[in-house]
Amino acid sequence: MSKDKLVVTKVESVTQVLRALQQSYGFDESQIKTDEASLKHWGRDWTVHFEPAPAAIVFPKSTEQVQAVIKLANEHQLVLTPSGGRTGLSAGAVASNGEIVISMDKMNKIGRFFAADRMVEVEAGVITEQLQQFAEEKGLYYPVDFASAGSSQIGGNIGTNAGGIKVIRYGLTRNWVLGLTVVTGKGDILELNRGMIKNATGYDLRHLFIGAEGTLGIVTKAQIKLERAPQNLTVMVFGLEEFDHVMHVLSAFQSQLDLTAFEFFDKVALDKLMATGNVQRPFETSSNYYALLEFEAPYEPIMDKAMALFEQCMENGWVVDGVMSQSLAQAAELWKLRENISETISVFTPYKNDVSVLISYVPEFIKEIESVINANYPNFETCWYGHIGDGNLHLNILKPEDLSKDEFFEKCRTVNDLVFATVQKYGGSVSAEHGVGMTKKPYLEYSRSHSEIEYLKALKEVFDPNGIMNRGKIFD
Repeated sequence: MSKDKLVVTKVESVTQVLRALQQSYGFDESQIKTDEASLKHWGRDWTVHFEPAPAAIVFPKSTEQVQAVIKLANEHQLVLTPSGGRTGLSAGAVASNGEIVISMDKMNKIGRFFAADRMVEVEAGVITEQLQQFAEEKGLYYPVDFASAGSSQIGGNIGTNAGGIKVIRYGLTRNWVLGLTVVTGKGDILELNRGMIKNATGYDLRHLFIGAEGTLGIVTKAQIKLERAPQNLTVMVFGLEEFDHVMHVLSAFQSQLDLTAFEFFDKVALDKLMATGNVQRPFETSSNYYALLEFEAPYEPIMDKAMALFEQCMENGWVVDGVMSQSLAQAAELWKLRENISETISVFTPYKNDVSVLISYVPEFIKEIESVINANYPNFETCWYGHIGDGNLHLNILKPEDLSKDEFFEKCRTVNDLVFATVQKYGGSVSAEHGVGMTKKPYLEYSRSHSEIEYLKALKEVFDPNGIMNRGKIFD
C-alpha cells in the first residue's frame, strides 16, 4: 500500500471512530474537536522540542467513554495520546504523529470523601490545587506540591509519579495513591486496590500504572490518601558560598528537625528573579548558593532549636546570611524565591535536565557535572536549582540571544551523553520527576539496564498488545 493510501485510510478511520463515539457512545459536539487551534492546544505539553500534530481531540466524561475510545482505537489501529494538564516537561503528552488525544478535562469531579480513612476519590482531570483546597476544607492536607499545581491534573501526576517540593517529608505521588480505576490498552476496566491500606492478595498492579505515562492504559479515577494539616510552617532562607556548605546545613538541620522541604538555587537563578521585580531579595548579602528550608514550628522550643542551628551554621562558616519567616505571609513570599524560578527563566528557552542521585553523592556529582558543562558550554549561562533534600537537581542551560532554538538545542544535545554518563556513574536517574516521554527516551539505558527495559516492554505487551497507548513514549 502506498504512503498516500495509508494517509487516506487513517483519515477515514479517524472519521469512523469519531462518528461512532457520537452515534453509539453518547459523545456530544463539545466532546470532539478537530479544528487547528484545538489540535495545537491539546496536542502539546510544556516542552518545545516537538510540534503537535494530532488528528482529533476527544473529551470523555466517564470511564465507560474512555473504554469506548480505546476499544475503537484498537479496532481501527489508531494511536491514542492521554492528556492531562499538559504541564509535562518530557513530551510525554505530545501528539506529533496523527494520534487521537484523550483529554481528561471533563472528568474533573471530586467524589466521595471517606472521613475515617482520610481518603477521597477523584477523577483524573481534577486539578492538583483543587484537591489541595478540598483537603484544606476538611481540615486535612494533600502534600504533593509543585509550581504547576494550579494547572496540572491528578491523572498526569500519577502518570509521571510527580514529586515536587515536599518529597523530603511526604514522598512522591505514589505514596498517596491508595487505589486506581484504569482502562488498559486492551480496553479492560480494572479497579486496583480499592483504597485499602492492607491488601495481601498478590501483585499490586496499581503501582505499574503510577509512572507509566499512559503507555499501559489510562487512569480515570483515584483514591487519594490525605494527611493531617501541618502546623505553623516556618521558612528559612540562607546564603552560602560553597555548595558543600549546602549539604552541611542540610545534615545539621535534619539531625534535629523534621524538615518538610529543603530546596536550593544558585546566584544566577536569584539574579534572574530580581530582574523581574516580582520578588524581594531575602537579604542584602550576595552569595553563590541559597538554601530554603521549611519545618513545622507549633511550639516555641522548636523555634529555639532552629535558631540555635542557624547560629551553629554561622559559627561554622557555612552560612553567610539568613532570614526566618515571622508569619505565613512572609513564608509565602520567601517560597516565591524558589517557586518562581522555572517561570522566570522560561523566557531564556532553557535546555532542562532533571536528574537525581543519592544525597550522599550530590557534592561530587555536582562538581563533575559542572566540569562537563564548563568544558563544553564555555559561553552558555547555566542555572542550578532543585530539591536537594531528596537528591533531585535541575540543570538549566540558558539560550544565548544569538542562537536559534534549533541551533541551541543541537549544541546542548551534543554533551547529553557526557552528562548522563556521569548520572550513570553515580547510579542515578536521567529523569527524577518529569518522566521519560520522548525527550529522555534516547537516554533511558543510562538509568535502566537492558534486562529491565525488556521487562518493561513485556509488560506493555500484556496491557497494550496492539501498541496503541502513547506510542513512542519511554521506549520505541
